[in-house]
Amino acid sequence: MGHSKQIRILLLNEMEKLEKTLFRLEQGFELQFRLGPTLQGKAVTVHTNYPFPGETFNREKFRSLEWENPSEREDDSDKYCKLNLQQAGSFQYYFLQGNEKSGGGYMVVDPILHVGADNHVLPLDCVTLQTFLAKCLGPFDEWESRLRVAKESATNSKWIQEHPESAYNLVNSPHLKPAWVLDRALWHLSCDIADGKYKEKGVPALVENDHQMNCIRKVIWEDIFPKIQLWEFFQVDVYKAVEQFRGLLKQENRKLTTNPEPKQHLKIIQDPEYRRLGCTVDMNIALATFIPHDNGPAAIDECCNWFRKRIEELNSEKHQLINYHQEQAVNCILGNVFYERLAGHGPKLGPVTRKYPLVTRYFTFPFEEMTRSTEESIIHLPNKACFLMAHNGWVMGDDPLRNFAESGSEVYLRRELICWGDSVKLRYGNKPEDCPYLWAHMKKYTEITATYFQGVRLDNCHSTPLHVAEYMLDAARKLQPNLYVVAELFTGSEDLDNIFVTRLGISSLIREAMSAYNSHEEGRLVYRYGGEPVGSFVQPCLRPLMPAIAHALFMDITHDNECPIVHRSAYDALPSSMIVSMACCASGSTKGYDELVPHQISVVSEERFYTKWNPGASPSDTGDVNFQSGIIAARCAINKLHQELGAKGFIQVYVDQVDEDIVAVTRHSPSIHQSVVAVSRTAFRNPKTSFYSKEVPQMCIPGKIEEVVLEARTIERNTKPYKKDENSINGMPDITVEIREHIQLNESKIVKQAGIATKGPNEYIQEIEFENLSPGSVIVFSIASKLTLAELNQVLYRCESEEQEDGGGCYNIPNWSSLKYAGLQGLMSVLAEIRPKNDLGHPFCGNLRSGDWMVDYVSSRLISRSGAIAEVGKWLQAMFFYLKQIPRYLIPCYFDAILVGAYTTLLDVAWKQMSSFVQNGSTFVKHLSLGSVQMCGVGKFPSLPLLSPSLTNIPYRLNEITKEKEQCCVSLAAGLPHFSSGIFRCWGRDTFIALRGLLLITGRYFEARNIILAFAGTLRHGLIPNLLGEGTYARYNCRDAVWWWLQCIQDYCQVVPNGLDILKCPVSRMYPTDESVPLPAGTVDQPLFEVIQEAMQKHMQGIQFRERNAGPQIDRNMKDEGFNIIAGVDEETGFVYGGNRFNCGTWMDKMGESDRARNRGIPATPRDGSAVEIVGLSKSAIRWLLELSQKNIFPYHEVTVKRHGKVVTVSYDEWNRKIQDNFEKLFYVSEDPSDFNEKNPNLVHKRGIYKDSYGASSPWCDYQLRPNFTIAMVVAPELFTTKKAWKALEMAEKKLLGPLGMKTLDPDDMVYCGIYDNALDNDNYNLAKGFNYHQGPEWLWPVGYFLRAKLYFSKLMGPEANAKTMFLVKNVLSRHYVHLERSPWKGLPELTNENGQYCPFSCETQAWSIATVLETLYDL
Repeated sequence: MGHSKQIRILLLNEMEKLEKTLFRLEQGFELQFRLGPTLQGKAVTVHTNYPFPGETFNREKFRSLEWENPSEREDDSDKYCKLNLQQAGSFQYYFLQGNEKSGGGYMVVDPILHVGADNHVLPLDCVTLQTFLAKCLGPFDEWESRLRVAKESATNSKWIQEHPESAYNLVNSPHLKPAWVLDRALWHLSCDIADGKYKEKGVPALVENDHQMNCIRKVIWEDIFPKIQLWEFFQVDVYKAVEQFRGLLKQENRKLTTNPEPKQHLKIIQDPEYRRLGCTVDMNIALATFIPHDNGPAAIDECCNWFRKRIEELNSEKHQLINYHQEQAVNCILGNVFYERLAGHGPKLGPVTRKYPLVTRYFTFPFEEMTRSTEESIIHLPNKACFLMAHNGWVMGDDPLRNFAESGSEVYLRRELICWGDSVKLRYGNKPEDCPYLWAHMKKYTEITATYFQGVRLDNCHSTPLHVAEYMLDAARKLQPNLYVVAELFTGSEDLDNIFVTRLGISSLIREAMSAYNSHEEGRLVYRYGGEPVGSFVQPCLRPLMPAIAHALFMDITHDNECPIVHRSAYDALPSSMIVSMACCASGSTKGYDELVPHQISVVSEERFYTKWNPGASPSDTGDVNFQSGIIAARCAINKLHQELGAKGFIQVYVDQVDEDIVAVTRHSPSIHQSVVAVSRTAFRNPKTSFYSKEVPQMCIPGKIEEVVLEARTIERNTKPYKKDENSINGMPDITVEIREHIQLNESKIVKQAGIATKGPNEYIQEIEFENLSPGSVIVFSIASKLTLAELNQVLYRCESEEQEDGGGCYNIPNWSSLKYAGLQGLMSVLAEIRPKNDLGHPFCGNLRSGDWMVDYVSSRLISRSGAIAEVGKWLQAMFFYLKQIPRYLIPCYFDAILVGAYTTLLDVAWKQMSSFVQNGSTFVKHLSLGSVQMCGVGKFPSLPLLSPSLTNIPYRLNEITKEKEQCCVSLAAGLPHFSSGIFRCWGRDTFIALRGLLLITGRYFEARNIILAFAGTLRHGLIPNLLGEGTYARYNCRDAVWWWLQCIQDYCQVVPNGLDILKCPVSRMYPTDESVPLPAGTVDQPLFEVIQEAMQKHMQGIQFRERNAGPQIDRNMKDEGFNIIAGVDEETGFVYGGNRFNCGTWMDKMGESDRARNRGIPATPRDGSAVEIVGLSKSAIRWLLELSQKNIFPYHEVTVKRHGKVVTVSYDEWNRKIQDNFEKLFYVSEDPSDFNEKNPNLVHKRGIYKDSYGASSPWCDYQLRPNFTIAMVVAPELFTTKKAWKALEMAEKKLLGPLGMKTLDPDDMVYCGIYDNALDNDNYNLAKGFNYHQGPEWLWPVGYFLRAKLYFSKLMGPEANAKTMFLVKNVLSRHYVHLERSPWKGLPELTNENGQYCPFSCETQAWSIATVLETLYDL
């Protein structure tokens, strides 16, 4: 289903400069520039550097856009120029009035990220990142070279030593010399403190209190500053200046070299080389200012004295300025010492040492230690001073657009830099020519990064010069067009943030949850960064382009943050990570958070490695972690939920501050009307030392809670307390989480009870009372969508017999016919025929023009139902109110328009509740998956037996008559219209052949589980019923249904997350013994694995009984012997066998009905003995149970039976081997006529095939070529030799494959007839009353198994065979697609006559036909 193109309109207004405004767009959007009121009527041209399609982006290359005027009017109101956005990045636009620039701005186009083996799209809101420190990952040689960031370089990098000009050093940046002198003085002070030399002055190596801090302040002021005399770097040598001035005054005919401007005052000119007392003054200004009254010595001396006095004043001003800088420097030094050594939330570095000095060094010093005076001499030696480089870092509250290392900044001198001691500040200059090597080197590094990675993180992005970042990102995007750019910014201003975001095309800005000082602020951040408000208006596809805030990467902790365990408590890790992940944006964390590492992992000084993953590790293992460590298990579940919410369109957010510590975050999907509510009880204060109330407020949650998605509590465990490991970055072993996922509300250990309050006729409010929502706990509820798939069955489909069961019927059009469905599909199928032909003369259109009957039928039918279905009806009724006001001749076209809109929306709602296979599938997959909605519904009367009351996730409704609560599980119709209602709706065999395709592959796991368990409850004699009849009217006359049931349980366990849990689900046994009367649900419950074992036991023991109520009252055609049911297992071969020549226990179950042709009571295809598909299905089940028992998942390893008065055990291993050893020996019809395994060579009709059965009462039936062996190939391929299987498949393709289905019998067989006519009654024994139902007509469901078998074995045969098979499969499926599109039933039929001819006696749409084709597409 296509969506309209998204168009955004940007109005241009005169002199509107929007460089600081962020406009975010997506690829595929169209951006239209239109003239605002201030520009209409003026000559405006729009220019952009967005490239032409196929061209490479060049930031400097702009082009003008052509104006389009669709209305071709004189005015400019509709005029626009446009860009079709197909490229990610930052792009600029500006517009001119005439030749004068009048305004402009930027637009940022988001990247499209692809991940996974299937290369699926990952929305930005689904991104979950974790930060690692590369050096802590262990000895991987290439980590460091690929993960460095481009704005800094390690001090020990070889290239920086070879090209020191790339860094800010004392040669290219002499203004840093005073700061370097101070830095070295502080290093020497640090060494002296470490050596105990200042102990007498109150400064020991271990700084522990405020008094010692004050002593440090005193030492710096009294010992350090006076010695280094920093002011001298900014002062004039008074004696030299005065003597120079005196010499100029004494010159005869002295003249000014330049005429100073009037009123220009004398000031110090800074020495560019920053030598002590190397500054000067402008002597011309001095001569113009201090003029002697004559040329005598006394006058000159007086003048020089005034000049000296002024120089001394200027020097004093510089001294005061440096004093001011020194005061700031001391404050910053002491603040740094306090954080690193005294603060409770700091790293507490301990004693001052050379490894951990008093303060971090600001400059490199790659020379041996020397005295301070010797050191200072090298700052003027270029060959050495070039290696004295400034470290990088960041400055709190600084202007991010200012380079703090350039001249004019005193950051290094004032010690305001929060310094990274392991990296140096790179000096790019303004253009590549300013430092050619550095620009080329970093460009190459950037290109390597873009080659290997889809995304980059710009750490401390504000300290990277913007023009440099632009240059590097442009290079990266040439190689990785959809580059994901994450940036960390500390500008303190959204406007400044936007400058970086718009110029660089930043995809996500890092936002920190650690900035929140309480839970209320943390919740506010979620609301700020996390999506639209719940209940936002639905926006049209064409709308104004609105300013946006930068997309967020919301992190619970970054690598720069203080440790949250110290700052808050260990118990807060879980709830805060939950709150962060509920924001509708990307989310992230840092390694160590989940492991509960109780200190900050230092980027600079940490030398240990991260812990390793070890599933078997114990809590005391400091070097290993697993799901029992910290909050790792909960994080896994939280990340999965975050990804699902982003992928499924939960774009709206509501944050509720329940109380001081509890935050509830709701994510809502406006497209599928589902909500998820996460309730987190934070622990900003340590629960061990702070009071938390045990009284937790009740919560009212609007809507019906479907399940508890997850609940987790932070708990203590009895193990050794935390001790810092020497080799591994270990976490707290004594704290972990207790987690449970996907449980029912009544299973919750956190919720005490849940009541239901009704607010209005259709609105549920659930009142939640908590009992264990302790600090550090979270619980997540899933709230039911407004329209379930079962409800969509009623809105979209429902054939005549289904509607009649509810007291209605399909709409009848006079002089034509009734609609196929009562729901919208019935109308849409007819309109699809009318619309292309514009057939306004059709009776359908005539009925619409003649009156409102059809219009009222559509809305009233839905309004008569309750809840969400009625809401759809009311919406249609509101639309139809306006429809009725227009002229009658226009009603058909507008009726069509309304229905198309509603119909396409409802289909979208359906698909969004299905699996990713459907959601991301082709149009064919999507439309075929609607067969799941078509076939699966809930009627007025329940079709399934009741499930155990102790089972969770059972849907209930209020019975309209009794007003009591009753189960309303979805059941699966076998086919429409013949098998859709009453006792003929549900059949065991049909249900379980169709269940994998219609329910498991489409993601309807709970419905699948409920059907499996409902049928399990009816197990009797070891069999699953053929005709279900709600269990109480069941017929146990088929041998295969139980094996299809077991296959579905196996499929469920393999497809569904945590699918093996179904084995422990309670089964309410209707017949706990074979002779029991039907028991109410809940009387006798057993886990499913016991029911499975009973079925296996019964077969091995042997099944023999007579159907209850045998006779014409249950089957008017069956002969008496046919009611005797036999099934068992052959002791020698392990094959399941059964049946007799008077009954038909497999899917080919046609019973003769004609007296005239003398076939009444004779099965056309008894298939007694061991039917090939049953042998395959039983082998699959036995192999699977063997595997489970070997893993101790299934508690039984064998079956125990009585034989000849003795107890005999048969292991699953033995049973499995018997079938494996005997199958091909007894089922394969060899191409060698002398094969000794062939007992009846005279009956062989075709060679190189597999028999249809073994041991039939009519031996020739074994040798008939039918498509059933392909089923065994799919479920138990291990039974088949590849080349033999391939030969047999080629024969089946040649003889049996039809346009849509498979011939049910070899056309060379003497009884083959491909035309099915159930109404024909004549003397022909093989045809009368449709006796040839399975003797030639082409059934659709086996074609799925044939194609799947071909796909499987073609891969084993090699690439050529596989390529040919792929072509065949796609060719066959294309015919199914054509039929599906053309069918008014929107399904695939039960069967066709020969060569794909239409069969009027077939079900028009059959569950298993749709299911097996869908399975083929899934395999494809």
